[in-house]
Amino acid sequence: MNLTSDPIPKLVRSIAIPASVGMFFQTMYNFVDTYWAGRVSTEGLAALTFSFPVFFVVIAVGSGLGQATTALLGNALGSGHPERARQFFCQALLLCGIGTVALTIAGLLGSRWLFEIQNAKGVTLDLALQYMNVIMAGSGFFLLQTVLNAELNARGNTKVYRNALIACFVLNCILDPWMLYGGWGMPALGMAGLAWATIVCQVATCLYLMRHVARGPLWKEVSKVHFRPAAKEIGQLLTQAVPAGFNMLTVAAGIFVIQSFVARYGDAPVAGYGIATRVEQMLLLPAMGLNYAVLTLVAQNFGAQRFDRIRQTWHTTLRYGLGMMVPAGLVLWFTRHQLVSIFSNEPTVIGHGSDYLGMASFTMAAYVILFQTVFLLQGLKQASISLWVGLYRQIVAPLCVFPLLAVALDWKQWGVWWGITMVTWSAALATFAIGRRRTSRLLSTDPQGT
Repeated sequence: MNLTSDPIPKLVRSIAIPASVGMFFQTMYNFVDTYWAGRVSTEGLAALTFSFPVFFVVIAVGSGLGQATTALLGNALGSGHPERARQFFCQALLLCGIGTVALTIAGLLGSRWLFEIQNAKGVTLDLALQYMNVIMAGSGFFLLQTVLNAELNARGNTKVYRNALIACFVLNCILDPWMLYGGWGMPALGMAGLAWATIVCQVATCLYLMRHVARGPLWKEVSKVHFRPAAKEIGQLLTQAVPAGFNMLTVAAGIFVIQSFVARYGDAPVAGYGIATRVEQMLLLPAMGLNYAVLTLVAQNFGAQRFDRIRQTWHTTLRYGLGMMVPAGLVLWFTRHQLVSIFSNEPTVIGHGSDYLGMASFTMAAYVILFQTVFLLQGLKQASISLWVGLYRQIVAPLCVFPLLAVALDWKQWGVWWGITMVTWSAALATFAIGRRRTSRLLSTDPQGT
């Protein structure tokens, strides 16, 4: 598979389909956690929902470093410099170690405060801390997994990670109830058991990815020299990783903002929102797999100065994504009540989750436009733009819109649901305009003469 010469549609499918399948099982993994948390109690379900934005800090750091590694490795490989790619990868592993120490300390010390500012209280707060303290102690495995997977992604290999995620889903189905309720020599660990199951799965995933990375062409010629701190490569990684990571952190901040407003109206809306976002994520999976295709193909073709293939990649993934998400929005509208009912039998929780999904059915297409363009810019090594878009979408606009709709107009949680829809579409259209301008500028200087 040649990422700089083979037909774009074929390459997009070969990268995106395994990624989408893997992400499906990753989402089903989260569904399993949600299912068992709901069996603990409504407070357990709310605790898992409150934990998500804190957990997302770990995801954001790992995602930023992973996207940066994929972009720079892909660029180096596309320009015919494997030694440079090897250097970037080893320096990314060093940054992974530093990030692990920082995240573990910050998480263990700051989780309670982060829950309290979301208005988590009482039993819900205690359950959230039981879960999150274990997750933060094992945060290093999440970071290592993203860096290892980035090396594979940069070479267009998404099948290995797909296989790992399928295996993790199966393993989690076994570990969650066992560690939650105990038995066969395992004490009942409660909410902490769900977290321990996750850590065991992450360790197994890292070992599996390391095995495949070690067999690849980059690792075979790695030496101790590549692990010596290199200011230039670290600087370039941070230049890409920090904006991308902060962009993901704005998602966590956005969830804080949303849940802080929704929590004013009780645990039931929070629990309903937590279920609904997982349903929404599942339906977005086919389009999310396209993100890997955009980032990998744009990074390699940017390095090879095949600018004509960059815009073709973007347009191809947009067509595929919109072709899937417009029908998905219709399906979501008509099945939203039944989908939420899978995870809760409480009418108030089901009602709130169904209300949110009704509005989410109108934003599915917007997410395709937004995500594809953000990853296009990341592949062009312009990650700072995505940060500004994230700040607008997750923090600035919601803090202006939510108080107006939810509080001033007294629409309560409906004000939040409407606000999310309005802000997401405005961010998607603005980002699309930026992407179109950047690709047009590249084509005007295309060395291939197209």
